[in-house]
Amino acid sequence: MPNRLSLRSRCLLFLALLTLPARLFATHQRAAEITFRHIGALTYEITLISYTYTLSPVNASRDYLQINWGDGTSDLIPRVQSLFLPDTIRYNKYIGQHTFAGPSTFVISCEDPNRNFGIMNIPNSVNIPMFIYSELTISPYMQPDNSPILLVPPVDNACVGQPFYHNPGAYDPDGDSLSYKLVTCLGFHGMPIPGYTLPPPDNSCHINPLTGDFSWISPEQQGEYNIAILIEEWRDGIRIGSVERDMQIHVVACNDHPPVIDSIADTCVEAGHTMRFPVTAHDPDTLNIVTLTALGGPFILSLSPAYMTPDTAQGQGHVSSIFHWPTICRHVRKKPYQVYFKAQDDGSPVRLVDIKSMNILVIGPRPMNLGTAPAGNDINLTWDTYSCTNAKGFYVYRKSDSTGYIPGYCQTGVPAYLGYSRIMVINDITATSYLDDNNGAGLNRGIKYCYLVTAFFQDGAEGYASNEACAELKKDIPVITNVSINTTDLNQGSIYLAWSKPTQMDTIQAPGPYKYLIYRSRSDNPQQYVIIDSLFNLNDTLKTDTLLNTVGYSFRYRIDLYNLTPGKTFFMGSSQPASSMYLRLSPSDKKMRMYWSNDVPWNNNTFAIYRSDAFSGSYDSVGFSVKPFYIDRLLINGTAYYYKIKSRGAYSSGGFIVPIINLSQKTGGVPVDNDPPCPQKLSDSVICKDFTNYLRWSNPGDTCGKDIAKYYIYFSPSSGIQPALIDSILNPYDTFYIHKQANSVVGCYSVIAIDSAGNRSDFSNTLCVDYTACPLYTLPNFFTPNGDGYNDLFVPITNSSVDHVDMKIFNRWGRIVYKTSDPEINWDGNDINTKSACADGTYLFICDVYEITLSGIQQRTIQGSITLLR
Repeated sequence: MPNRLSLRSRCLLFLALLTLPARLFATHQRAAEITFRHIGALTYEITLISYTYTLSPVNASRDYLQINWGDGTSDLIPRVQSLFLPDTIRYNKYIGQHTFAGPSTFVISCEDPNRNFGIMNIPNSVNIPMFIYSELTISPYMQPDNSPILLVPPVDNACVGQPFYHNPGAYDPDGDSLSYKLVTCLGFHGMPIPGYTLPPPDNSCHINPLTGDFSWISPEQQGEYNIAILIEEWRDGIRIGSVERDMQIHVVACNDHPPVIDSIADTCVEAGHTMRFPVTAHDPDTLNIVTLTALGGPFILSLSPAYMTPDTAQGQGHVSSIFHWPTICRHVRKKPYQVYFKAQDDGSPVRLVDIKSMNILVIGPRPMNLGTAPAGNDINLTWDTYSCTNAKGFYVYRKSDSTGYIPGYCQTGVPAYLGYSRIMVINDITATSYLDDNNGAGLNRGIKYCYLVTAFFQDGAEGYASNEACAELKKDIPVITNVSINTTDLNQGSIYLAWSKPTQMDTIQAPGPYKYLIYRSRSDNPQQYVIIDSLFNLNDTLKTDTLLNTVGYSFRYRIDLYNLTPGKTFFMGSSQPASSMYLRLSPSDKKMRMYWSNDVPWNNNTFAIYRSDAFSGSYDSVGFSVKPFYIDRLLINGTAYYYKIKSRGAYSSGGFIVPIINLSQKTGGVPVDNDPPCPQKLSDSVICKDFTNYLRWSNPGDTCGKDIAKYYIYFSPSSGIQPALIDSILNPYDTFYIHKQANSVVGCYSVIAIDSAGNRSDFSNTLCVDYTACPLYTLPNFFTPNGDGYNDLFVPITNSSVDHVDMKIFNRWGRIVYKTSDPEINWDGNDINTKSACADGTYLFICDVYEITLSGIQQRTIQGSITLLR
């Protein structure tokens, strides 16, 4: 564990530091960063990497650095490694461990004096400390976090007039997503350094927020420059941590051009396969020797890491190497691995570089040899034992009819555009089968069911989809094809019912003859079936059902099949139920909304909407929909309109009538203006000195009624009180309101809009203004009551949202010379007791301020001194 300093030791150290010359801390810190890794339970290990100026006398004594853990404690952690690098740079590595008390977010930081002398974009850098930090979140609701590891050093060189590129080479061992942004370098107590700017010229420095590629196009002046990169960790869309890198770039004059790495595209690889591709670079200065290296997560894996051949490639003017990665199942993860290729020349005085980053996604293998077999009303799926035992389980997808889908090179899972639905999650990677019984309801005849299976992993990664496998149930029972309204009537309604006869019966087990029993239920009690007919001819597949109330109800049908062989009568099965379409209308302003039921075992692809101006008149098509919903627009309010729906569909299996066409009942409605305006979007601005709120609002959408006639404004003095109507505006184009109070801006506002038919919108957003919207009540520290008309009264500097005060002013002997409850105070410098002028000098005051807030009146005490000068 790190050494801890006693209080006495800390004091002695502080006093000793005070005696050192100011320049002793000069020319010290160049660059630094803090990373962390989880050890176990609540214990974490941090690694602090710093790069310092070799010749600094402080370097010799920097065997320990103080780390603040973000929980109110700190430690001195030891330097465990030190390397002397070219260009007067020293590499320092410090390591320490800490056990936190419990879950929270901790800012682990280090402030070390001082930065090196002469940093061009940090004024007075020699006297500015370097402050670095990382954020660690410990939560019982997520797996322990390990910070990204930064593989590329934070010190680099650049040439005047040449583009500069850098990438921190961040690798997250947990597979969390990373984002990057440039931030201000930090100094004393973690505050932004006054006067800090990004390196010039303006707008020349940029960082790719997704890849971390930093570019500076191009340095103009020699010198040393510092930038700070914040690398943030994201898990399931939630920010969980960060690492701040403070790095230094040394710019010199040189007559050289950087090498160029040829373009490398992002790619994917199936786990178990070897990824192999060439990497090449060339140098415009053809005599330069170019060195090509690679970094990134795949190279530091403990099992089957990536490698380059040759490992460090060199060539004059041109260089190439081969990337190899023999991937294994353990490499599968949801996020891609980032790889960085670096080409560096041997130019002088600076060796220029080019960096290219690319992503490699390792994808779980597809489940092999998916097969299907119908079994009664179910379908059984089987596949081979999965090759990646570290996977968590399988997803099973199903749709009607095949797609011929073959996954693309980088396509994981099952794309939504295919129309597949996930029907099962199997949390057992050893499983090799699944029985699809449609959650116990059984599957439908006439449907070609197709399946895809994928494996998923612990972090949510989903592998390639299996081969597509399809199956159909045997057509050994009747299959309904039509339930169509012939007549719409309260008592004399009729429905056309048709079905397709069974064609794949086991005639040895059931030689016949056969009987159909036709059942019907009504929509008000859909499970209460009654027998309405029986038919004894297998080819008799039509029925007209009459004397129905097709105005008020839809009807549901089922057909049972029986074998009537003498001595061997038995039930053979039931068709899937099918219901008639039932159309409902919802009249609104100049339009008619339509909804209809679609409870059938076949797939309805389109719906045609028919309209007439009379119930028994001629109906014309006015539109189409692929969903059971439609809006007929541009109608005339107060006029009756009548509608019916025609569906067009099919079974995905062969052997059925195509297309399957059915009609709904006829029904009518009258458009009426019942659409309220949309809730308004309310905003405001505050004028504190006048206790005035300026309200503005706007209509945020075009899906509601627009014929606004007036607005009502509501106000509540606090957030816990029901708002009350305070005013109305009768001009629909006037969306501005001024509300002035006596002594406060505090309160909550909302607005509703009312249209010409009296329809009211919902309340707008509630906009609350608290006392903190204005400067708090503040008192001066002197006044001059000499009668010259200037500063003759002691009054507050700012006075907003104060109900009253309890102000007491004391002389130096503790006697009250003035008191008041008026927030304006208005002390003229006279003694409240004797009415005589108080002597010049200092007076003390205690003022209890009773401020108006959204939570009610709250007391705040301020105290201080007043200097009275006449």
